[in-house]
Amino acid sequence: MRYSDRYAYPAWHRLGEALRTNRPTTWDPDAQESAFVTADPGVLEGFWEAMFTLSSFTAAGLGEAYDFTAHRRLLDVGGGTGAFPVGLCRRHPHLRATVLDLPRVAAMAREKVAGLGLSEVIEARDGDFLHDERLPEGHDVILLSMILHDWDEGTGRRLLDKCFAALPPGGAVIICELVLDDDERGPAPAALMGLNMLVETRSGHNYTYAEYRGWLADAGFGPVTVLPLDAAGANAALVARKPN
Repeated sequence: MRYSDRYAYPAWHRLGEALRTNRPTTWDPDAQESAFVTADPGVLEGFWEAMFTLSSFTAAGLGEAYDFTAHRRLLDVGGGTGAFPVGLCRRHPHLRATVLDLPRVAAMAREKVAGLGLSEVIEARDGDFLHDERLPEGHDVILLSMILHDWDEGTGRRLLDKCFAALPPGGAVIICELVLDDDERGPAPAALMGLNMLVETRSGHNYTYAEYRGWLADAGFGPVTVLPLDAAGANAALVARKPN
């Protein structure tokens, strides 16, 4: 609520400006590389605390919809302060997880995880999935939760290529998002989140099931399984495996 009051709601009041200029209104793209790189620690802390709360509910939904029993190590790409690993590792005590995020965010994740007594189960690694040539290896499942909709299609495809390269044969990638129907007429939460991407990102967009299936196939993944979710941050999880 605090984040919405201070940052999101004022930006939505400038929706007309965002539509006319095709520029975000929550931050200045002339002064920052992205919404996730800011010199203001208050903004950064507020955003990631809000995302931890939102993602905790979505993580619970994913944990109910998908069986992680066969997996041993999870890589949460752009995982913020670790809401998904916290929820999933608590649900599956055998699971170990790595959060990959920018150094300032990874430091926040380490503090959060330590405060919850999970430092031996979850590690936070400094990285930049946009610019690093490769993702960390040694994980048999990679999670992209509310990540792909932050960027344009080319960026999303490159990230899925990195996921494919980092996974072992039989490893799985999970896209957890508010996904649009293929006719792009809804559902309403996914459409509204797509509009929010206009307000909050430089080139973000909510994509359709068909688009994600195409990206995954082009990256080399096998058939996609769609798991419906009922959560604030996602209406589906798309699961695809790297062929053996």
